[in-house]
Amino acid sequence: MSAYVLRNGRVIDPASDLDSIADILIADGKIAEVAGHIARRAGRREYDLDGALVAPGLIDAHVHFRDPGLTHKEDLKSGARSALAGGFVRVCCMPNTEPPLDTPERIRDIVERGAETGVHIHPIGAITEGRRLEQVAPLAEMVAAGAIGFSDDGESTRKEDAMLAAFRIAGRLNVPIMVHCEDPALMGGPSISRGAVSTELGVPGIPAEAEERFIERDIGLAEASGGWLHVLHVSTARGAAMIRAAKARGARVTAEVMPHHLLLTEEWVAGRRRYAGAADVVAESTGADPNAVVNPPLRPESDALGLDAFVADGTFDFIATDHAPHAPQDKPADLSRAASGMLGLEVAIPTLAELVRMNRLDWPTVIRMLTIDVARTLNLPGGTLAPGAAADVTVIDPDHRWTPSQATIASRSKNTPLLGIGLQGRAIMTIVGGNVRHYVR
Repeated sequence: MSAYVLRNGRVIDPASDLDSIADILIADGKIAEVAGHIARRAGRREYDLDGALVAPGLIDAHVHFRDPGLTHKEDLKSGARSALAGGFVRVCCMPNTEPPLDTPERIRDIVERGAETGVHIHPIGAITEGRRLEQVAPLAEMVAAGAIGFSDDGESTRKEDAMLAAFRIAGRLNVPIMVHCEDPALMGGPSISRGAVSTELGVPGIPAEAEERFIERDIGLAEASGGWLHVLHVSTARGAAMIRAAKARGARVTAEVMPHHLLLTEEWVAGRRRYAGAADVVAESTGADPNAVVNPPLRPESDALGLDAFVADGTFDFIATDHAPHAPQDKPADLSRAASGMLGLEVAIPTLAELVRMNRLDWPTVIRMLTIDVARTLNLPGGTLAPGAAADVTVIDPDHRWTPSQATIASRSKNTPLLGIGLQGRAIMTIVGGNVRHYVR
């Protein structure tokens, strides 16, 4: 593998407390040198980045690649292409596949086939056999096969005794139980936040209490068992406050927040497309939008803005996307039949770039929460540009303008409410192990 230089980028490596204009020499698949100026050498390729952001390769701890069984929506290879287009070099894929990832053999299959995609893919095993929410799956065997945690994502395990048993086993293995917190007894219909918008659209909606009640329950189970609870896709400020209080008590609880829950609101489901905290709409109303149906649902603006405080104070351990591809037939205009979920990998950077422009975030925080924070929280490799580290690198142009469309989205599915909207900010280069896997200029 030939050596090359990334020149004149704003290098942000929170793991090394670095934020400055610098050059990076990559050789033999590793970071060889980071310096203010690296001497030119005849015959060595150089990329002049002209001040673009250079970060450790981004890590997404929450994706759905639908493989096996639902590969008309996404598979490992198309998911990897989407990850690379979004700047992600390492992803953790959820087990709600058909069949689910609930055996060591299925975990091993993802590890082996994932190694051929050009992206680091880590499987998350199911908590219960068949994701039937009752009998605990063989957790220790799945960890040995490569699982980095356990989730019945899309469902909340109803049986508390099963959850207690899972917490105890996973705690001994030092891996998290990653919970989709939602009380099924309070589910009212499509994944729309219950309130004024759901009433307007004539659907029951899901109250915030459904999420918050099970956050409270699962914190209690984690504290009782001594296990590690990771709360997936927190969408309400009250739920985040519960997690902050649990951490203050010493509970082993971690949590993630999604870009769409920070920037979008329930109004998007009705087709009123305005970013949370912004004065102006970003596009004309299109009527009810099934691509904005996601679980947990987009919440009122007060929640979207209220989550900022919990990013700032460290309640959220990292940012993830909940990349959830669906085929066109899964997203009919009838909201009551629309599947929950939206794409995340390719629109994460422009979504977060919008939050930076609104002064709700800054780039060092964004990069930290997409790199070293994920690696340290989940005991994953990567997250640094220190010399000697694997050359997993993401280059971001915050000013790059583009429009998500059928042609520009790499994912097999195209379900995002941002479809057709002009965005600003994009990963323009993704490097994995020294190999340039994605490059747009």
